[in-house]
Amino acid sequence: MLVDRPRILFVGINPGLRSAQLGHHFAGPGNPFWRLLHAAGIVPESLSFERDRDLACYGLALTNLCPRPTRSATELTPQEKARGARALAAKVARLKPSVVSFVGLTVYQQCVKDRLPGPGAKPEPFGGARVFVLPNPSGLNASYPGFEHKLVWYRALAEFVRCTTC
Repeated sequence: MLVDRPRILFVGINPGLRSAQLGHHFAGPGNPFWRLLHAAGIVPESLSFERDRDLACYGLALTNLCPRPTRSATELTPQEKARGARALAAKVARLKPSVVSFVGLTVYQQCVKDRLPGPGAKPEPFGGARVFVLPNPSGLNASYPGFEHKLVWYRALAEFVRCTTC
């Protein structure tokens, strides 16, 4: 799911068990990631996790901080996350995305030392790319419980990507 010079490189923390079983990103039951992309206008058509490879057609890419699937990201070791952050920095330098969008505050906080709280645009680049943090789309995210709560941030990402002077 990686393309050179993507408009947006989405970075999740690691695959969930369902995603790993099916071999597709954000494949958990009820995970609204794919619906959010379309509703925010980031992709022009409705996609499902089975079509995650189609993101490349829109100049988008997906990766994870850590490759090991877990039931919960809390099962990842500090060593795995540190290795993942180094590998991600190298990947970003190689792919040269316009925007790195961390899908969840946890993955952002693992990768960026000077981290500002909350979702949204961040002033410091990561590997030369502009940075935007999305709330984790999981239904378990108590801070952003509903689709509309998350959609606000996906729309803000779409606007951030359109902004060439930000």
